[in-house]
Amino acid sequence: MSNKTRGSNRYEKARLRIAKFHAKLKDTRRDFLHKLSTKIICENQTIVLEDLNISGMVKNRKLSRAISDLGWRQFRTLLEGKAEKYGRDFRVISRWEPTSQTCSCCGFKGGKLDLSVREWECLNCGAKHDRDENAAINILVAGGQSETKNGRGDKRKTSAKVAAVNETSTRRGATAR
Repeated sequence: MSNKTRGSNRYEKARLRIAKFHAKLKDTRRDFLHKLSTKIICENQTIVLEDLNISGMVKNRKLSRAISDLGWRQFRTLLEGKAEKYGRDFRVISRWEPTSQTCSCCGFKGGKLDLSVREWECLNCGAKHDRDENAAINILVAGGQSETKNGRGDKRKTSAKVAAVNETSTRRGATAR
Protein backbone atom coordinates (compact mmCIF):
# COMPACT_ATOMS: atom_id res chain seq x y z
CA MET A 1 0.00 0.00 0.00
CA SER A 2 2.98 2.31 0.43
CA ASN A 3 3.40 2.42 -3.35
CA LYS A 4 -0.24 3.38 -3.95
CA THR A 5 -1.72 6.86 -3.94
CA ARG A 6 -4.12 7.46 -1.07
CA GLY A 7 -7.74 7.59 -2.18
CA SER A 8 -7.14 5.82 -5.51
CA ASN A 9 -9.00 2.69 -6.59
CA ARG A 10 -5.85 0.56 -6.41
CA TYR A 11 -5.21 1.77 -2.86
CA GLU A 12 -8.74 0.74 -1.82
CA LYS A 13 -8.37 -2.68 -3.48
CA ALA A 14 -5.06 -3.27 -1.67
CA ARG A 15 -6.56 -2.11 1.65
CA LEU A 16 -9.51 -4.50 1.26
CA ARG A 17 -7.20 -7.39 0.29
CA ILE A 18 -5.05 -6.84 3.41
CA ALA A 19 -8.15 -6.47 5.63
CA LYS A 20 -9.57 -9.77 4.32
CA PHE A 21 -6.24 -11.51 4.93
CA HIS A 22 -6.07 -10.29 8.54
CA ALA A 23 -9.71 -11.21 9.17
CA LYS A 24 -9.09 -14.75 7.89
CA LEU A 25 -5.95 -15.02 10.04
CA LYS A 26 -7.89 -13.87 13.11
CA ASP A 27 -10.72 -16.34 12.46
CA THR A 28 -8.25 -19.20 11.93
CA ARG A 29 -6.44 -18.40 15.18
CA ARG A 30 -9.70 -18.11 17.15
CA ASP A 31 -10.99 -21.41 15.70
CA PHE A 32 -7.74 -23.20 16.61
CA LEU A 33 -7.74 -21.79 20.16
CA HIS A 34 -11.39 -22.80 20.69
CA LYS A 35 -10.74 -26.35 19.48
CA LEU A 36 -7.55 -26.73 21.52
CA SER A 37 -9.07 -25.33 24.73
CA THR A 38 -12.12 -27.58 24.38
CA LYS A 39 -9.89 -30.62 23.84
CA ILE A 40 -7.77 -29.80 26.91
CA ILE A 41 -10.82 -29.18 29.10
CA CYS A 42 -12.54 -32.41 28.00
CA GLU A 43 -9.43 -34.57 28.54
CA ASN A 44 -8.34 -33.21 31.96
CA GLN A 45 -9.94 -32.64 35.35
CA THR A 46 -7.34 -30.12 36.56
CA ILE A 47 -5.55 -27.52 34.45
CA VAL A 48 -2.55 -25.71 35.93
CA LEU A 49 -1.03 -22.73 34.08
CA GLU A 50 2.03 -20.68 34.85
CA ASP A 51 1.44 -16.92 34.95
CA LEU A 52 4.16 -15.64 32.61
CA ASN A 53 5.38 -12.07 32.11
CA ILE A 54 4.19 -11.76 28.51
CA SER A 55 4.81 -8.00 28.26
CA GLY A 56 8.43 -8.59 29.25
CA MET A 57 8.81 -11.49 26.82
CA VAL A 58 7.45 -9.40 23.93
CA LYS A 59 10.33 -6.95 24.41
CA ASN A 60 12.72 -9.63 23.14
CA ARG A 61 13.25 -8.80 19.45
CA LYS A 62 13.62 -12.44 18.41
CA LEU A 63 10.55 -13.77 20.21
CA SER A 64 8.10 -10.86 20.06
CA ARG A 65 6.37 -11.71 16.79
CA ALA A 66 6.00 -15.42 17.62
CA ILE A 67 4.60 -14.66 21.09
CA SER A 68 2.19 -12.01 19.81
CA ASP A 69 0.85 -14.27 17.05
CA LEU A 70 -0.06 -17.06 19.47
CA GLY A 71 -2.75 -15.24 21.43
CA TRP A 72 -1.78 -16.60 24.87
CA ARG A 73 -4.11 -14.28 26.76
CA GLN A 74 -7.10 -15.31 24.67
CA PHE A 75 -6.18 -18.97 25.20
CA ARG A 76 -6.03 -18.50 28.98
CA THR A 77 -9.38 -16.69 28.95
CA LEU A 78 -10.98 -19.51 26.94
CA LEU A 79 -9.55 -22.14 29.30
CA GLU A 80 -10.83 -20.30 32.38
CA GLY A 81 -14.32 -19.92 30.94
CA LYS A 82 -14.60 -23.50 29.72
CA ALA A 83 -13.19 -24.88 32.99
CA GLU A 84 -15.94 -23.08 34.88
CA LYS A 85 -18.58 -24.19 32.36
CA TYR A 86 -17.57 -27.88 32.48
CA GLY A 87 -16.78 -27.95 36.21
CA ARG A 88 -13.03 -28.45 35.91
CA ASP A 89 -10.40 -27.27 38.38
CA PHE A 90 -8.36 -24.36 36.94
CA ARG A 91 -5.27 -23.07 38.77
CA VAL A 92 -2.63 -20.49 37.99
CA ILE A 93 0.75 -20.53 39.72
CA SER A 94 2.95 -17.51 40.31
CA ARG A 95 5.36 -16.28 37.64
CA TRP A 96 8.08 -16.13 40.31
CA GLU A 97 8.06 -19.91 40.85
CA PRO A 98 11.39 -21.23 39.42
CA THR A 99 9.82 -24.15 37.57
CA SER A 100 12.50 -24.74 34.93
CA GLN A 101 15.39 -24.11 37.36
CA THR A 102 14.32 -26.53 40.12
CA CYS A 103 15.13 -30.25 39.94
CA SER A 104 11.87 -32.22 39.82
CA CYS A 105 13.52 -35.20 41.55
CA CYS A 106 15.17 -33.67 44.62
CA GLY A 107 13.96 -30.04 44.67
CA PHE A 108 17.46 -28.53 44.28
CA LYS A 109 17.45 -25.04 42.74
CA GLY A 110 20.09 -25.00 40.01
CA GLY A 111 19.99 -21.27 39.28
CA LYS A 112 19.11 -19.13 36.29
CA LEU A 113 19.48 -20.77 32.86
CA ASP A 114 19.77 -19.16 29.44
CA LEU A 115 16.99 -19.89 26.95
CA SER A 116 19.53 -21.74 24.78
CA VAL A 117 20.04 -24.37 27.54
CA ARG A 118 17.40 -27.01 26.74
CA GLU A 119 18.80 -29.86 28.89
CA TRP A 120 20.63 -29.70 32.20
CA GLU A 121 21.94 -32.02 34.92
CA CYS A 122 21.15 -31.58 38.60
CA LEU A 123 24.27 -30.91 40.68
CA ASN A 124 22.67 -32.47 43.77
CA CYS A 125 21.23 -35.80 42.57
CA GLY A 126 22.71 -36.12 39.05
CA ALA A 127 19.36 -36.44 37.26
CA LYS A 128 19.25 -35.22 33.66
CA HIS A 129 16.32 -32.98 32.77
CA ASP A 130 14.73 -31.61 29.65
CA ARG A 131 13.93 -28.00 30.52
CA ASP A 132 10.27 -28.06 29.41
CA GLU A 133 9.41 -31.49 30.84
CA ASN A 134 11.03 -30.58 34.17
CA ALA A 135 9.05 -27.32 34.26
CA ALA A 136 5.81 -29.22 33.53
CA ILE A 137 6.43 -31.58 36.46
CA ASN A 138 7.23 -28.65 38.76
CA ILE A 139 4.09 -26.79 37.64
CA LEU A 140 1.99 -29.83 38.56
CA VAL A 141 3.67 -30.00 41.97
CA ALA A 142 3.19 -26.25 42.56
CA GLY A 143 -0.46 -26.61 41.51
CA GLY A 144 -1.03 -29.25 44.19
CA GLN A 145 -1.06 -32.39 42.05
CA SER A 146 1.75 -34.20 43.90
CA GLU A 147 2.25 -34.30 47.66
CA THR A 148 5.97 -34.79 48.18
CA LYS A 149 9.27 -34.92 46.36
CA ASN A 150 9.37 -38.67 46.98
CA GLY A 151 5.96 -38.85 45.31
CA ARG A 152 7.54 -37.57 42.11
CA GLY A 153 10.41 -40.05 41.89
CA ASP A 154 13.10 -39.28 44.46
CA LYS A 155 15.76 -41.98 44.96
CA ARG A 156 14.71 -42.72 48.53
CA LYS A 157 12.28 -45.63 48.69
CA THR A 158 10.36 -47.08 51.60
CA SER A 159 10.92 -50.76 52.26
CA ALA A 160 8.22 -53.26 53.13
CA LYS A 161 8.40 -54.44 56.73
CA VAL A 162 7.95 -58.11 57.46
CA ALA A 163 5.45 -58.90 60.21
CA ALA A 164 6.58 -60.92 63.19
CA VAL A 165 5.44 -64.52 63.34
CA ASN A 166 3.40 -64.03 66.53
CA GLU A 167 1.72 -60.81 65.33
CA THR A 168 -2.04 -61.04 64.74
CA SER A 169 -3.44 -60.36 61.33
CA THR A 170 -5.79 -57.52 60.44
CA ARG A 171 -7.70 -59.65 57.95
CA ARG A 172 -10.95 -61.36 58.93
CA GLY A 173 -10.70 -65.05 59.40
CA ALA A 174 -6.91 -65.10 59.46
CA THR A 175 -5.29 -66.76 62.43
CA ALA A 176 -1.83 -66.39 63.91
CA ARG A 177 0.51 -69.34 63.50
